[in-house]
Amino acid sequence: MTRSALAAAFGLATAVVMLAVAMPEPAFAQNASQIARVRAGNSCPGCNLFQGDFSYMEARGLNLSGSRLRQANLSLSVMNRTRFTNADLRDVDAYGGVFSSSRFGGANLTNASFVGAYLEGSDFSGATLDGANFSGAQMQRSTGLTQRQLNRACGDAETRLPGSLRIPAC
Repeated sequence: MTRSALAAAFGLATAVVMLAVAMPEPAFAQNASQIARVRAGNSCPGCNLFQGDFSYMEARGLNLSGSRLRQANLSLSVMNRTRFTNADLRDVDAYGGVFSSSRFGGANLTNASFVGAYLEGSDFSGATLDGANFSGAQMQRSTGLTQRQLNRACGDAETRLPGSLRIPAC
């Protein structure tokens, strides 16, 4: 191997090593055993349920407080009286889900989709609703909602809210 070819190979190897070192740490991946535990109907507070598929699931009274459910699929699930307090629910898809009397206090629902969801009696005290879509959601008996929270979310003419609260159109 010539001196210039050796130098080029060394330079390429050095660049690859430097790139590998410069790459950020991977995000915490989902925990399959914790997802399976919840799918079996068990509580899992503080669990890593990232991108978990809980669609069509029926479970009541679960404790998922402080859990990471980011990008999870909760579509068409029934999770009445479930505690999502302080949970990470960013980017979840909860289309048509039933979450009556559930607790979302302090939860982050940024960019979540609750299109057509049933949320009667649920508590949203201190929840972050930035970019959340509540089109067609039933929320008339929900508590803890403020106009300030709803101004950062969106809905449609079918969204049902308590009292005189309003939501911007999506």
